[in-house]
Amino acid sequence: MTSNGRMWAGLGCGVAAGALWGLVFLAPQLVREFTPLQLAAARYLAYGLFAAALIAPRWRRLVRVLGPREWGALVWLSLLGNIVYYVLLASAVQLGGIAMTSLIIGFLPVAVTLIGSRDHGATPLTRLAPSLLLGTAGILCIGWQSLGSIGSGLQPDSLLGLACAIAALASWSTYAVQNARWLVRVRHLSSQDWNLLTGIVTGALSLLLLPPALLIGAHGHDTSEWLRFAAVAAGVALFASIVGNFCWNWMSRLMPLTLVGQMILFETLFALLYGFLWERRLPTTLESVAIVLVVASVLACVTAHRARSDGTEPVSQPEAGS
Repeated sequence: MTSNGRMWAGLGCGVAAGALWGLVFLAPQLVREFTPLQLAAARYLAYGLFAAALIAPRWRRLVRVLGPREWGALVWLSLLGNIVYYVLLASAVQLGGIAMTSLIIGFLPVAVTLIGSRDHGATPLTRLAPSLLLGTAGILCIGWQSLGSIGSGLQPDSLLGLACAIAALASWSTYAVQNARWLVRVRHLSSQDWNLLTGIVTGALSLLLLPPALLIGAHGHDTSEWLRFAAVAAGVALFASIVGNFCWNWMSRLMPLTLVGQMILFETLFALLYGFLWERRLPTTLESVAIVLVVASVLACVTAHRARSDGTEPVSQPEAGS
């Protein structure tokens, strides 16, 4: 596949991953009767079960090619990118709302792109400046009204939600960079196998969450609430964790890390769209401008990488980090 072909295929995977990952912002609102810990435990237990079923035919072969370093990386990535991140994100959504949370998480492209720009052969920041500026402007537009309402009357819940969102940003930024670099190291594994192995480890770790999840806030729910909770957890596990992560890992192998970072903007975009549907309203003028800026940011980043690939320097995949 040519460099441009890889880039456009990666872009399609990035859009798909963003559309599926945006669901995780809506899920906490659908089951507000349950705690973020309960939702995380149920979602990742389901993720582990789905992953185990899908990987079972290849399990023995995969175990033979995995060493202690790979298993250690899977545990670390599962904690950072799944369990810790989602508990923090769900808490932020329930305490501060979808708009505020998506604003903070929306800074992921800036963080990942800045880190990725240090990789050998990465596109220079000077070429990426227009894309970063457009993306930042879009994110600021998205959160203008949200931050204005918080500033007019600071509430403890809003402040705690803001802190959770910032912590989630740090957790997933680290995950995105380290996962992309590990995908380079484990080229003997397919993107989907790496995703499913992450799911199995995440499912095992979620068992540690079950005791506190069952003890804290597990009473007072009727059968219909539990059924809705189970459906939301299983749906997010299947569509966001299995299918969405597969699209993301495939994209991470097709694109340099500086462009991978920009693809996270689609998660913010779709999270907002789902939020509008949930609130049964159209986007405001500022939000509409933000959507245009987000799309323009990604297209500007793609253009910068195409110009680089069409020149004398190749578009390089990120090197494995330490």
